[in-house]
Amino acid sequence: MEIILKEDMPRLGHKDDVVKVKDGYARNYLIPKGYAIPATESAKKVLAENKRQRAHKEEKIRNEALETAKKLEGVTLSIATKTSSTGKIFGSVTNIQIAEALREKGFEIDRKMISFKEESIKEVGKYVAIVKLHRDVIVEVPFEVVPEE
Repeated sequence: MEIILKEDMPRLGHKDDVVKVKDGYARNYLIPKGYAIPATESAKKVLAENKRQRAHKEEKIRNEALETAKKLEGVTLSIATKTSSTGKIFGSVTNIQIAEALREKGFEIDRKMISFKEESIKEVGKYVAIVKLHRDVIVEVPFEVVPEE
């Protein structure tokens, strides 16, 4: 069944994408929850008109994301955490800590836009955070985890 997504869905698509999913998934979950609508001919025409009108706004948002990405490219962060004598962290480094460190540097980035290449960060060392500013603009920000003094 073809549907039109009304909002971004992880591992499925972005808002206003026309995607093909299994009938049961669409009828029992996506459509009743309001995440999607059936992709009828009239709905596709309305979608095309909305996309045409929104293209200018989308380009402006993308350009702002590109500017932020250029500013982020030279940034390196240092996260101080409590560690054991062997260099293990008590707990782990989270995207909230990265968002706070970026906020201190003058970047307002939502924690939900930040992910890591590694599954979990539990030792002192150098790592990379992935910041998704826009669906087309993704920046890698290096950071170092250091023991708290």
